Amino acid sequence: MSLNQTVASVTQRIEERSRPRRALYEQHMQEQQRRGVHRAELSCGNLAHGFAACGSGDKDRLKLMNSANLAIVSSYNDMLSAHQPFETFPATIKEAARQMGSTAQFAGGVPAMCDGVTQGQPGMELSLFSRDVIAMSTAVALSHNMFDAALFLGICDKIVPGLFIGAARFGHLPAVFVPGGPMKSGLPNDEKSRVRQLYAEGKVGREELLEAESQSYHSPGTCTFYGTANSNQLMMEMMGLHLPGASFVNPGTPLREALTRYATEQAIRHAESTGNYRPFYKQIDARAIVNAMVGLLVSGGSTNHTMHLVAMAGAAGITITWDDFAELSSVVPSLTRIYPNGKADINHFQAAGGMSFLFRELIDAGLIHADIPTVFGTDMHAYTQEPFLEDGELVWREGPGASLDEDVLRPVANPFAATGGLAVLDGNLGRGVIKISAVKPENRVVEAPVRLFDDQNQLKAAFEAGELDRDVVVVVRFQGPRANGMPELHKLTPYLGVLQDRGFKVALVTDGRMSGASGKVPAAIHVTPEAVDGGPLAKLRDGDVIRLDPDNGELRALVGDAEWQARDNATADLDHHHHGLGRELFAGFRALVGGAEDGASVFGGFDAQALEPTQASRVEQDA
Repeated sequence: MSLNQTVASVTQRIEERSRPRRALYEQHMQEQQRRGVHRAELSCGNLAHGFAACGSGDKDRLKLMNSANLAIVSSYNDMLSAHQPFETFPATIKEAARQMGSTAQFAGGVPAMCDGVTQGQPGMELSLFSRDVIAMSTAVALSHNMFDAALFLGICDKIVPGLFIGAARFGHLPAVFVPGGPMKSGLPNDEKSRVRQLYAEGKVGREELLEAESQSYHSPGTCTFYGTANSNQLMMEMMGLHLPGASFVNPGTPLREALTRYATEQAIRHAESTGNYRPFYKQIDARAIVNAMVGLLVSGGSTNHTMHLVAMAGAAGITITWDDFAELSSVVPSLTRIYPNGKADINHFQAAGGMSFLFRELIDAGLIHADIPTVFGTDMHAYTQEPFLEDGELVWREGPGASLDEDVLRPVANPFAATGGLAVLDGNLGRGVIKISAVKPENRVVEAPVRLFDDQNQLKAAFEAGELDRDVVVVVRFQGPRANGMPELHKLTPYLGVLQDRGFKVALVTDGRMSGASGKVPAAIHVTPEAVDGGPLAKLRDGDVIRLDPDNGELRALVGDAEWQARDNATADLDHHHHGLGRELFAGFRALVGGAEDGASVFGGFDAQALEPTQASRVEQDA
C-alpha cells in the first residue's frame, strides 16, 4: 500500500522545515562518533576507575576493546508500581551480555515521580520539569564514555520522554528502550471513576474511595488505563525503539524476562564493533516521529504528548508543530477504545490483538512509514508479529488477522471514528489542544458563561456551594509552565463530570495540563501564551461567554474587539507555588521554560540555537 498522501505531505513538510537543524544534529552526532564512542578513548587511569568495581571476568572483557559494553540507565524505585519491576532487570541484562561475550554496567539512575501520587498536591508542580531533569540525568549517566550502546529502562509519564531526549543527545550510541509492562487488570476503570464521582458528591466516604483506588492500582506494573504511561509504550514501539510486541507484556512473567534478554542482545548486535552499527541518530528521523504521532492519534493517546513529542523531536533536530498533529488527525481514524475512551483497559487491548493487529492495519492503509529501521534489525513489517515462548525459546509469530474484540480494537475499514482523537483550538484566547476521543459528540460544543479560578483548589469550594450548578466554562489560569510548573489538573475531573451528568453543558479551559486519563468533559488545555506571560486568558472576566467548538477548531471569548483590546491583564500572587517541597529549587526552570507549543522545555531549540541567524530564523518561521 502506498503512503497516505496527507501523511506523506506532513512528513515532507517536517523534513523541509527541519533540514538545517537536522543537518547540524547529524553533524554533531558524527563528530561524537569520530571522537570515539567507547572506553578505547579513555586513558589508563580513566579506564581503571571505570571498571574498578567489576568482577574479574567483566574486568578482563573491559580491558579488551573488541567487545561491547552496555550502559543501563534505569528509572527504578520500589515505591512506584510501574518502576518497581526494573529492580531485577540489571542482573538479567548483565547475564545476557556475558553470554554474548560482552558486558553491561549500571550507568546511572534517573528520578521517577508519579503523577498519580502527586495529583492535586504541591509536588505535582515539579512533574513536568522532571522530564528535563531526567534528560540531564541521562546525560550524566552516559558522560563517562565507557559505553558502546545503551539500554533505557523507563515507562511512565515524563520518564520515557526524558530518557528519549537524553538518548538523542547521545545519538551516536545504539539505543534500545526496555519496558516493564502493565499490571494485571484490577477494579474496572469505569467503576473506579463512578466511586470518585460519588466521593466528590459526598455520597461515599474516604474509606470506600481508598478501597476502590487500591483495587484498581494493586500490583507492580503501569496503571492499566490508557494515559501518558501506556501512550509512551505505544509510541516507542511505533518508532521501532521497542522489540515487536514488547510494550504490554505483564511484569514478572517468563516472556517479560525473555524480551529483556533479547533487547540486550540486540543492543550488542548494533554496536559499532560488530560491523552492524545502528546508532540512535540513524534510526530516529522525521518518519519515526510521524509514526509516533499517528500512533498517538489512532489510539486516542495522552495530550501530554503534544508537548513531549515536540521536545523529543527537537532533541533529534526535528521541528514539529500542533498543526502537524491536527492535519494528521484529519486522516488517521480512531481504532481503539481503551479507558478513558472506553471501558476496556490496556490488557484487554493486548488480548484483542494489540500492537501486532494495529501495525498491520496501519501499514496496510499506508498510514505509517513501514520502511524505518528498528531495534529488531528489520523495518516495521516485522511488528505485525507478536512474541511467544516455545519450549523456553523466544519466537515471534504473526498476530491475529482480525480483531478479537471490536468493542476494543477495530480495523481501518470499521473505525470508531473517521478521524483521530485530537484537535487544535485557536481564537482570541490563544491556541490550545483538546482530546475529544472520549467526549460524546453532543457534549463537544459548549457556549456558556465563564467561572474564573486562579488556583485549582478553589473549585471544590465553589462546587460544594452549588455555584457551578449551571452551564459553565470553568477557566483555571496561571497554571502554565512559567507560572507554577504546569501541574496536571486531573483532580477537577470528578467535579466537572458530576456537573455534566446533572445535564449541564460544561467545559474546562486552562493553560495547565490534564492527565492522559482525562475523559468525558471537553477540556481545552495547554492554552498558550500562558496567563502569567500576558496571554489572553488574563483578559477574561467572570461572566464572559466562551465558545469552545473542537469540530471547527474554535476557542473564543464572545467579547467585542474594542472592549477586549482595552482590557488590562489580570495578575495573580503565585509566591505560594514557588516554595516548599523543593519548588524553590526550580526557579531557574520556571524562568527558562518555553511555551507549551514549543514543548515546554528548558533546553531551548537545541541545534536550532546554534544555526546561523538566517538559518535559525527560517526554522522559527517554518515552525
